[in-house]
Amino acid sequence: MTQFPKDIYTEPSNIDVDTLSNLGPLRALAGTWQGRRGLDVKPKAEGPKKQAYVEHMELQPIDPQTNGPQLLYGLRYHTHIVKPDQIKTYHDQVGYWLWEPATSTVIHTLTIPRAQVVMAAGQASADARQFELTATQGAESFGILSAPFLEYAFKTVEFRIKVTVNTDGTWSYEEDTVLLIAGNPEPFHHTDRNSLTKIAEPTPNPLARK
Repeated sequence: MTQFPKDIYTEPSNIDVDTLSNLGPLRALAGTWQGRRGLDVKPKAEGPKKQAYVEHMELQPIDPQTNGPQLLYGLRYHTHIVKPDQIKTYHDQVGYWLWEPATSTVIHTLTIPRAQVVMAAGQASADARQFELTATQGAESFGILSAPFLEYAFKTVEFRIKVTVNTDGTWSYEEDTVLLIAGNPEPFHHTDRNSLTKIAEPTPNPLARK
């Protein structure tokens, strides 16, 4: 069990307000990115279907966040995905990437407009070039919540994301969302992967700019 301090109110002193300098393994993700070779393997009535996609992702640093003595640094992100040569949104997602230096924990929150939220977490060193986070439905912390229809038809029981920071300045992710689909006796692995190239540098967080 995690050991927490008895004093749950007092915030850390001398907080470094420069988020970009304190993001640990998330520093390489800061900025605006584009990926043109995404691949989604999704469930259909006739079986798994592969779908290529184009992705635009923006990750901007936020001011340091405290929960009493807990200190978190993070990136606020927005991902927008379309099919090649189309305008209609294929996938939209918002959330935060968070780094807790004291515990070497990376946290990933995501919200999608199909009425689902996920919070995944994993351990990594501050200089890690690869890390993996997980979330499990029903967990007390770092779990998955879905609206009633998704619970009935496409119940998400596990989520995993593996991030790799590449030597050429790009970064890649691989996701595996495990679904229990109504009428299907076997779990379905809904997978996504893409490699992202930076197209703009991040904007320093408000306190750092001041």
